[in-house]
Amino acid sequence: MTVENKQAKSPTVAYLGPEATFTHQAALRWFGNQIAALSKDTIAEIFEAVDTAEADYGVVPVENSTEGAVTVTFDLFGDTELQIGAEIYLQIHHYLLTRPKQTELRTIYSHPQVFGQCRRWLQQNLAHCEWVETSSTTAAAARAAADEHAGALAGLLAAEKYGLEVRHENVEDLAENITRFLVLSKTPAPVTGDDKTSIMFAVRDKVGALYDTLLPFKANNLNMTMIQSRPSKRKSWEYVFFVDFAGHISEANCAQVIRELSEHTVFVKVLGSYPRSSSPF
Repeated sequence: MTVENKQAKSPTVAYLGPEATFTHQAALRWFGNQIAALSKDTIAEIFEAVDTAEADYGVVPVENSTEGAVTVTFDLFGDTELQIGAEIYLQIHHYLLTRPKQTELRTIYSHPQVFGQCRRWLQQNLAHCEWVETSSTTAAAARAAADEHAGALAGLLAAEKYGLEVRHENVEDLAENITRFLVLSKTPAPVTGDDKTSIMFAVRDKVGALYDTLLPFKANNLNMTMIQSRPSKRKSWEYVFFVDFAGHISEANCAQVIRELSEHTVFVKVLGSYPRSSSPF
């Protein structure tokens, strides 16, 4: 079963839980409500669930327009043969949630990334409160529901789940607050004609090495849409680069780039070609 025929049956989809997180919402947006949702505590467990066939697919966050890369997601691609089968953009709105008729706030619970996305609003409006990090926005809502002097920064699904009311809406600092998620699969996605390819590679330790790896993209008229570097974990001060570019690996110019890259890199690995999402809405 490929990502394109996801409606043929109800797939098992692993996501970063618990229920009502933004990753759960992204999974529901892509696969619909009839999935067998499999909540996992960490991104590593999502990779493992798909790799061991416990789940058909996994949904993981990879980058946010405000806070940048989700580095653990990039790192885990080095240890798996899983494919990227799709990308999902989700407009992220954060809400200050409290128990009904609550009058005094002393503590705010939320995920560290959410605090980063709402930092200015919190400093202007709730500077007197203690900020306490939680493993997810849903966990934050659960703790706020049990604390008469606490609130949570979370989404509307979490409010519904724990009987909280919206005290302030859209408290993110930037209106265009968008998170990109990836769908993990064991099966490559088919060509659609409007695709994106993700790769990773390590450059050789020599002058101009990175420059040499960028030239093939220009020579083959391919537009890079993202570049991210991470420590290789194998050798001190060696870096792995992650690149997204427009096109499908089955196309001649894309395949040519991979061949040319292999001449200038320690290794190059294709993470997947998949339908490009042109709009986050």
